[in-house]
Amino acid sequence: MDGSPTINYPSTTASHHEEHPDLRVWGLLIFLVSESLMFGGLFMVYLIYRGSAQQWPPEGTEVELLLPTINTLILVSSSFVIHLGDAAIKKGQVAGLRLWYVVTALMGIIFLGGQVYEYLTLGYGLTTNIFANCFYLMTGFHGLHVFVGVLLILGVLWRSREPNHYSPTKHTGVEMAEIYWHFVDVIWVILFTLLYVLTHL
Repeated sequence: MDGSPTINYPSTTASHHEEHPDLRVWGLLIFLVSESLMFGGLFMVYLIYRGSAQQWPPEGTEVELLLPTINTLILVSSSFVIHLGDAAIKKGQVAGLRLWYVVTALMGIIFLGGQVYEYLTLGYGLTTNIFANCFYLMTGFHGLHVFVGVLLILGVLWRSREPNHYSPTKHTGVEMAEIYWHFVDVIWVILFTLLYVLTHL
């Protein structure tokens, strides 16, 4: 009315920010790359020791296949289960997200329980020989990652209690937990192959 020009400021709504990649996901991916390098170093050291040994594993440190195979089936299956939770929230089904993430967390806990039972029944310890040292170091380090993954999943479940915290358009936390869990599963498949399958060939 006073003749002054109208100034239109840029929009700062949520839709404006959604045009850019989520830096939290990129941060997680960079972290997982660094973790992959750490595991890769452990794998290389193990293979070097294996290649230079006359007998591998040394006598008295054999590993059984039954329990680790069951554990592997549980952990690999959990990757499909957690994906169902991600698919559910993208359809707006919070109850489905909770159900499948609870099941995934339970599968992870069962895996850790199986690993602890294996440690208690192996009959050798961390310092028995170089194979035992590698075995406990690699499986223990992986077990720590599984434990962290379970905590992430429980964190998603806790936050899902808040109304509309997760929705078909807002589910970054759910996806990050799933990505981390898939990483844990892939690392275990490699460990299972190196420590269990190849030692029986």
